[in-house]
Amino acid sequence: MSAGRPVRRAFLGMGSNLGDRRGYLRDAIATLGPMVRQVSPVYETDPVGGPEQDRYLNLVVELATDLEPRELLAVCHRLESGAGRVRDERWGPRTLDVDILLVEGVQVDDPDLEIPHPRWRDRRFVLRPLADIAPDLVDPDDLDHAEGHVDPADPL
Repeated sequence: MSAGRPVRRAFLGMGSNLGDRRGYLRDAIATLGPMVRQVSPVYETDPVGGPEQDRYLNLVVELATDLEPRELLAVCHRLESGAGRVRDERWGPRTLDVDILLVEGVQVDDPDLEIPHPRWRDRRFVLRPLADIAPDLVDPDDLDHAEGHVDPADPL
């Protein structure tokens, strides 16, 4: 952490539906190191949008970080690259997907980065694990009406 920068709560959504799903999630969390404050339970989820594909393992990680939004996005991209992610089909299958869901007190509306994530309130695979670690951020009505199906999965 850098002197003088505010430390904020940030939430990352992580998902994997190719290869060693648990291994990719475990490695990504370990790479984040001391920034990690909480990790939600793991859920197995149906894909939302995109082509026909296998189910995902999803979770949410809470961080305490002083990284600026673009720095945090770079971390997300490095985690995905470390898992061998190939971006060849929008919403297609992936070894690891890492999205910035929310950063306390931060809003960004750029073509390549939106914080809060524009669809976080619409997706059950985000809201269910987020509600487990930050119930203050999840409206029960949003969770009831969110898209997708989630099942509890074995821990990492």
